[in-house]
Amino acid sequence: MKKLFVTGLLIFGTLSVVGQSKNQIKFTAKIANRNSDTLVIRGKDNFKQVIPINKKETFAASFDAPKGFYVFSDGTESSRLYLKPNSEVNLTMNAKEFDETIVFSGKGVEESNFLAQQALRNEKLEGAFSKEPAEFTTILEAKKKTDFESLEKGNFDPEFVTAMKSNLERFNQFAVENYERAAKANKMNGKPSPEFDYDNYKGGKTKLSDLKGKYVYIDLWATWCAPCRAEIPYLQKIEEKYHGKNIEFVSISIDKAKDNEKWKKFVADKNLGGVQLFADKDWESEFVVNYGVMGIPRFILIDPKGNIVSSDAERPSSPELQKQLDSLLN
Repeated sequence: MKKLFVTGLLIFGTLSVVGQSKNQIKFTAKIANRNSDTLVIRGKDNFKQVIPINKKETFAASFDAPKGFYVFSDGTESSRLYLKPNSEVNLTMNAKEFDETIVFSGKGVEESNFLAQQALRNEKLEGAFSKEPAEFTTILEAKKKTDFESLEKGNFDPEFVTAMKSNLERFNQFAVENYERAAKANKMNGKPSPEFDYDNYKGGKTKLSDLKGKYVYIDLWATWCAPCRAEIPYLQKIEEKYHGKNIEFVSISIDKAKDNEKWKKFVADKNLGGVQLFADKDWESEFVVNYGVMGIPRFILIDPKGNIVSSDAERPSSPELQKQLDSLLN
């Protein structure tokens, strides 16, 4: 599933309301086709609860956690939940259809189910990014109405309602900004790509023009970006599959200059392949700005002549990317 701008904004925008008092939480999860034997729940102030699977094939734990917003992850994907005092949270899902199958039952789970359903509404909005401006506005307004009506009708914690109203307003503004970015990106397809000239992990500098004659698949990422790191195993498999083909895989870090050594260590520790580059001015790097990048990871596909095939390409984890590369390279 392709998640664009939604996750980061909503996770980090809402975690700020987590309170300070601690309360007992009982948590269980039954996950079909699981990606890991461990679930991790994270929250504000470095809160982290690791839940291993037991002999009954169930994730189960009791722990203290302040009331508020959290994120749970199976190591591959993540979603949000809301924990309240003395909650008994039972999660069921199928990891192969992560967001679509999340259901919470038990005590104090109304807010978590709202978050799960809202995530689906958010993802549906991404499909409207290809629409004309008037149609996109109509779709966004309809979604906004549904979100607020669902929030008002539900029997939710007052602090949750207050936080979500603010969150939804920020989301709507962010959606408009991302629609404008996507529209700009689509207009770039078929045109010559902006250039870059960045430090190479192996030494010296590498320009985009150095790679002419080959397709170039670019990954804009950073060491601090969890969704970026989640794509790395898929990117490594893609690189292996198309090794020897007429394509170069280029990863451009937009870490800050002070973290250059951290980037080098990450590349070495993870044995990252392809061409590893470090942008000169992180988010303000000219190549990044010219592509209108507002979130990472961001993927770009360029043809052997230096023209843009897709300024906002599919992720390595998407089967659609392999279909596209097969059609171009085979």
